[in-house]
Amino acid sequence: MIIHNEISNSNLLIKIKNHEICFGGNRKLRIYGTLKCASGKRMKRENRVFFLSENEARQNGFRPCGHCMKTEYLNWKNGLI
Repeated sequence: MIIHNEISNSNLLIKIKNHEICFGGNRKLRIYGTLKCASGKRMKRENRVFFLSENEARQNGFRPCGHCMKTEYLNWKNGLI
């Protein structure tokens, strides 16, 4: 898990380009989603974290976003994840 406030913008862009960061999350709400999610783009920088994989996000106690990851969210809600 990478905390947004602890990484420079240039390093962040490099990690995204190299596919070292594939998902973003809200540290307070414990929700993760795609980097293109409109909900994720609105969150405050100090609440934003980044993950390499969905598995890493789940291991850190985050749940899927209901907007950009509807199928995964429904599976999580129904206890399938």
